[in-house]
Order: sequence, then structure tokens, then C-alpha cells
Amino acid sequence: MQVLVRGNNVEQAMKVLKKKLQREGIFRELRRKRAYEKPSERRTREKADAIRRARKVARKQAEREGLIPRKEKPDVRRPRPISALPDSQS
Repeated sequence: MQVLVRGNNVEQAMKVLKKKLQREGIFRELRRKRAYEKPSERRTREKADAIRRARKVARKQAEREGLIPRKEKPDVRRPRPISALPDSQS
């Protein structure tokens, strides 16, 4: 995994790296591997993961077919309007 540091802005690069690691599930895997996991716990976790994945696939399929409305993703790159900023004059 690679992150470019632009203009010596290491804090921003760290933020991007953490977000990439979070998306890949690295933190979740590290937390899970800290201690021994009993086989019964592993089966329970894997079954729950499979159910979660199946629900996600079914939800995406229903969204494509128009059975449920799609969730609109917020536009992160667009700045907030000035009226939405907190009022600093008091």
C-alpha cells in the first residue's frame, strides 16, 4: 500500500493511510488476531459475516431493481455553504 506525501504534509498522508487500512479491514483483522479464537467462536463469526454479506448483496439487488430507494451518498468534496457554518460573531 502506498500513500504520497504532498508538500511535507505528513498528517494528511497519515489520515489517508488510516482510511485505506480501515477500508481494507486491516484493523479489524489485527484486533481479531490479538488473542486465540476458539473454533466455535470462529464458526459463529464466519456465519455472522456470511449473513451480513448476503444481506448486503440482497439490498444492492433490491436497489438495482427499484424495490427500495437508493441511499444518496453525501458529496464530500463540495464545501458547505456559508450559512451552514457556525456563527462566530456573538
